[in-house]
Amino acid sequence: MFQTLRKAWGVPEIRKKILYTLLMIILFRFGSAVTVPFLNPDVVKAWMETNAKDGGFLDYMNTITGGAMSQATVFSLSITPFINASIIMQLLTYALPPLERMRDEGEEGRKKIDRITAVVAMVLAVFMSYAYYLTLNRMTNVEDKNGNVIGNALKYMSGGQGVFAAFVIIACFVAGALIVVWMGNRVSDKGIGNGISVILFAGIAARFPTDAALLINLTKNSIKNNENGKYLWVTIAYYLFILAEIAFIVYMNEAERRIPIQYAKRVVGRKQYGGQKTHIPIKVIMSGVMPIIFAMSFMSLPSAIAMFKKPKAGTFYESFINFFSTRSWSYAIIYFLLIIAFNYFYVSIQYNPIEIANNLRQSNGGIPGIRPGKPTSDYIQRVLNKISLVGAIFLGFIAVIPIFISMADEQLKTLSMGGTTILIAVSVALETTRTLESHLMMRHHKGFLQ
Repeated sequence: MFQTLRKAWGVPEIRKKILYTLLMIILFRFGSAVTVPFLNPDVVKAWMETNAKDGGFLDYMNTITGGAMSQATVFSLSITPFINASIIMQLLTYALPPLERMRDEGEEGRKKIDRITAVVAMVLAVFMSYAYYLTLNRMTNVEDKNGNVIGNALKYMSGGQGVFAAFVIIACFVAGALIVVWMGNRVSDKGIGNGISVILFAGIAARFPTDAALLINLTKNSIKNNENGKYLWVTIAYYLFILAEIAFIVYMNEAERRIPIQYAKRVVGRKQYGGQKTHIPIKVIMSGVMPIIFAMSFMSLPSAIAMFKKPKAGTFYESFINFFSTRSWSYAIIYFLLIIAFNYFYVSIQYNPIEIANNLRQSNGGIPGIRPGKPTSDYIQRVLNKISLVGAIFLGFIAVIPIFISMADEQLKTLSMGGTTILIAVSVALETTRTLESHLMMRHHKGFLQ
């Protein structure tokens, strides 16, 4: 990867694209530090430290926004409305025939779907901004780490809790989300790689120094308190584990099952066509992080309800909320099983073995030893089921790592380096590297005239 970056930097045109991408990332980080008017960032931060932890949905949202949500900044929502809109449109494309026809129209159909996605993203941005405002409105008498009450999240003018302040807060959140999407589109047009993915990577990477500072402070305190440097060994082990996890993610991300294809020979006139051998690649992690996002959204519903209505002690509602606590074994088991289920669901809507078998038959191709038609589709489905199971177990293992880490040590519950965030960061880095390699290949290709 570093060799690719060095070669890309030597090409003036690619260097301009890289600098433009870095400029957008810097502007994104500046926007993540601008506080929304009428909000108390210290109160929001203290509340998020208490509730956004253990790898839950709030912790995930705070991580992908680069900590902007916990600081009540303009970019608190970041690209989450656009990501949710993209997921919704992707699912609807397979469910609604009009959207499916748009998808099959080619470039023009894709542009229509992109415009619809932008509208859905704006609607979701308004809804999420209003929901976040209601959450902020309920942050009253928040306590810090020492148990001292530091106040409310909302700071209003002398007129009291007015409509104007609420409108300004919601408008800032909506505007910030739209600006981030615009910046991502500009990176896609004039920069390197997928702009939305690059912004997402920048938000996740911004949390890594915070985690490093936490581990350093824990190590210093353990040495100062004569704990035999407990967290020094924990820190070393944790970083070695992260390196091993990154290597494993890279290996699994590139892993694929290749189904051999043989095309029949046919004679047209005096020429012979066909007879080539090729393969159908089936990636192990075909669905990416989508199953984790789906499962996390489903598992976060009980905790989201508890944020608005606190359970009473000794009631069934309290035991139900505790059952779905992110610190419980029941949560980890259900979470793991949901990831497997959603992985199969997502792969099934992406990959159609019957369509592949029909295309092979029409092109005089087939799998050696397998009859064309239904036997071919059944064989592809069996291979797909096995590969999907391996990928689902891998994703489930990656997703529950933060839960087990928080169970092992209470001090490590706020760490964001692990599991889903590492998977996203590595996937985006590999995708950007492949984009750079494609640009370099185009620049260095001699052409067919030489």
